Parts: sequence; C-alpha cells; structure tokens
Amino acid sequence: MSTLPETGLQLLSCVTSTGTLQLSLADCPVDAPKDSQVVVQIQASPINPSDLGLLLGLADISTARSVADGAQPKVEADVPAGILPHLSARFDEAMPVGNEGSGVVIAAGDSPEAQALLGKTVGVLGGAMYSQYRTLHVSQCLAMHDGVTAKESASCFVNPLTALGMVETMRNEGYKALIHTAAASNLGQMLQKICIADGVDLVNIVRKPEQAQLLRDIGATYVCDSSLPTFVDDLKAAIVATGAYLAFDATGGGQLANHILAAMEVAANETATEYSRYGSAQYKQVYIYGGLERSPTTLTRSYGMQWGLGGWLLTPFLQKIGQERAGELRQRVADEVRTTFASSYAEEISLAQALDLDVLKTYALQATGKKFLVNPSL
Repeated sequence: MSTLPETGLQLLSCVTSTGTLQLSLADCPVDAPKDSQVVVQIQASPINPSDLGLLLGLADISTARSVADGAQPKVEADVPAGILPHLSARFDEAMPVGNEGSGVVIAAGDSPEAQALLGKTVGVLGGAMYSQYRTLHVSQCLAMHDGVTAKESASCFVNPLTALGMVETMRNEGYKALIHTAAASNLGQMLQKICIADGVDLVNIVRKPEQAQLLRDIGATYVCDSSLPTFVDDLKAAIVATGAYLAFDATGGGQLANHILAAMEVAANETATEYSRYGSAQYKQVYIYGGLERSPTTLTRSYGMQWGLGGWLLTPFLQKIGQERAGELRQRVADEVRTTFASSYAEEISLAQALDLDVLKTYALQATGKKFLVNPSL
C-alpha cells in the first residue's frame, strides 16, 4: 500500500436554520482502506442535476455572494423562507456533495478484489465525490478497460444506468416504446443510442430546433419540438406510429406531463376498435424522474381513467432488479463507455472554481450543453 495523504480537500454544502446556504472547502481526513476497500484519487466528477439539489439547497442563486475570509473560497446565498421548512432535516450540517466520479486507485485493502483494482482507473458511486480522495468499498467501483481515462468514465453511473433503467422498465412493464423529455441532454443522447442499438422506438421531446437537429444527427427518427405550433399534433402522430404509452419526464413541473398523457389518449382513441365511456382502454404512464421545471405539476384530466403519474428513481430501480441484473447493466456501461455512454462537458473546473460566482451561476442554470466537470486534482 502506498503512503496516503492525511487529508484532502472536499466541497461541503450547509443550509443553516436561519436560511443561509453556505458552500465551502475543507480539509478532511483520508481513511486508510480496510480489507475490501480502496482509496481513489478523484480526477473527474460531473455536476448532474441530481447533485444540484444537495449542493445548492434550493437557494436563490441570484443572491449568491463571496464571503471568503481565508485562503479557500466560500459562498453564501439566501434560501427562500417558503422553502426553508422543507430543509429542516439538513439544518446546520455541512454535507459532502457529488454522486459519482472517476479516478485512480492509489491504495487497496488486503482482499483479492481490492488488490485487483490497485493502479486502475475506476468509475465510482457513493457520494462526496467533489473530494480529492475517497475511501470506498470495491462494490462501489467499476473497473475501466485499459486506456480509458477518468474524464471518459466520470459519468458512468447516474446517466447511463438511468437510461438503461428506462428501457429495462419499459420491458418489465410490458410497453414497446418510450417517450423522453429534455431529450437533447447527455442522458437523452445516451438513451437514443441505446434505443437504436436495441431496436426500441423512442419519441424525443425537445425545446429548440438545434436540439432536435442534434438528435437527428445521431439517428433519432421521432423528435417533437415543444416550441413549434405543431407540437401537440407531432407528438400524437409519433405515439400512433410507435405505440409509446410510457414516458419519462425530466422537467417535472408545469404542464408537459399533462400534454403527454393527453396526446397518448388521443393516439389511443385514434387506434381503438371500440368505444368506452371511461376513456381508452390503453394504460398510459408518465414517470417524473427530474425537476428541471420547479413550478407545480399541473394536470387537466382529459385522458380517461387508465393512466398513471409517478416518480422514478435509479437506486430503488436497481434494488428492484437485483444484484445480478444490475451488474450486467454496469458491465455494459464499462464496455461502451466511449461510444453509447460517452459524455461531453462544457468546462472542466477545479474545486475552487466550483465556488467562483460566475461559474456557479452558470452550472446552476442546468442548461443543455452546459454540463460541468469537477476535477478535484486540479
């Protein structure tokens, strides 16, 4: 085992009981690995939408200000009074951030599984990834093939397994096609590639013509632009053509889920062979898996009684399908990390740069094509 540093920098997020978000860097102890553990020097960790809830604490980022009083940066922002009561469980606790990342194993415990990872680049999952070092169980690591870099494997858990999970859910629930919103994202592009490879029809919903073109350039057949006056008709036609009565919605708020359910009902009635006063017999399901739109989810029920709206999360899904199937999905990611599951980033930043006000306000927008990568080793 190589000599380990005693401490490493880590990004921490704290919401105070008085309504202030505090972002800071701290020197934290590096734990020596036990029998089935390894120490990973983190070299890349993406800022995913799923990270921003913990990182930013639902604060009003327009109020963000630098309050550094030493060598390390520190940022504060105000949490709206109406939101604060919902965050009471995390009051006054400095919490580490970052769901996933990648790096090199620099120390390993005595078990054969741990020793086999020594010196290898691994994708890792387990929180606190905006850190220079992480001590993890070998089960939290996914070994990369030789030559794959940390940057290439930084996003090998959340987006790839979510995209694979959507197709797996489709099959498990008896559907034959999918609808996906915010479809030009890194995750959306992965999902389109999976669907092409697996022979699954995918209906993509985007907000801009350039996003539609991006998807068509990678082989998408069905792309519906919600900014066009023909959106509703285009969506209905795509559902008729594909039989896509299952949707995954990344926006969450607003009326998009409602529009999707309504279009599904129109499509189902158009292809129905008999009338029912309770609406179509086709069951229509929308799963919300993100919160890009923070306004309330609005439903105007016009789609009969055979429909469902629910939440979908990656971790419960993986638990449901079991360790063996989850392992098969993970291995597919490792095998295709440079192709199907390749990710792109607008900028690579250090831990200190993550607390630069201009940088912070940019990645907080969650804009398509503006995905940031944190490199704690910079």
